[in-house]
Amino acid sequence: MNQKTMARQLAVIHDIERPNIDDIVKEIFTDFMELHGDRLYGEDHAMCAGIARLNGTPVTIIGQRKGHTTEQNIAANFGMAHPEGYRKALRLAKQAEKFHRPIICFVDTAGAFCGVGAEERGQGEAIARNLYEFMGLKVPVISVVTGEGGSGGALGIAVANEVYMMQNAIYSVISPRGCASILWKDASRELDAAQALHITADDLLQFGMIEGIIKEGMTQAAYFKNIKATLVTSLKRLSAMSEQELQTQRYEKFRKIGVFYENT
Repeated sequence: MNQKTMARQLAVIHDIERPNIDDIVKEIFTDFMELHGDRLYGEDHAMCAGIARLNGTPVTIIGQRKGHTTEQNIAANFGMAHPEGYRKALRLAKQAEKFHRPIICFVDTAGAFCGVGAEERGQGEAIARNLYEFMGLKVPVISVVTGEGGSGGALGIAVANEVYMMQNAIYSVISPRGCASILWKDASRELDAAQALHITADDLLQFGMIEGIIKEGMTQAAYFKNIKATLVTSLKRLSAMSEQELQTQRYEKFRKIGVFYENT
């Protein structure tokens, strides 16, 4: 992908009119009830979590929230969750396991919030705990990267049996700008970094890190329709698996990532 195309894709995912989790929940699910708080510290508006129905099937929904206005984004901390957001996500995941509800996660964050307060309240531990606990969940877990999939902040709700990406989404260990700042001490080289990181849906499908790419279509109606169709098909497939099969499949999916062979 050339720099011009990459620049256009980065602009697309940062478009303030791009559908967010509130839009997705409204258009795809029914009977949504948002639940709040981690029962330890407080509520984090950057992480949306609740229960709903997908074609009549009860599911738990977890996802990072971004807004369509500056005020909405400030209220949601631009989708960058605090430790309490990840702990709320884990609380809802454990609740879903208790009541045998599949879990559907929507990833859209530049990364977990790295402020002093977040670090003091255990940001790293909260994300690490999610990685550990999500790996062993006994219910189907599906994750969709809808915009930015940034670093551990994304992975904190992306340990799933099946991971999908919207065709214009990106998924990376670090933001292109952050990578450029570290490697070349020059944030303006973010396009060079983006190309080197191979962060596009096509790249990650080729690497075997995701199960599929969801076409976005020419209209928002098509966008929502394609997500719903993917979720319904995935959920039907995963629901036929036993608890042990779900755990084993999820573990093996992530265990093979990064494994390569080298001729010596």
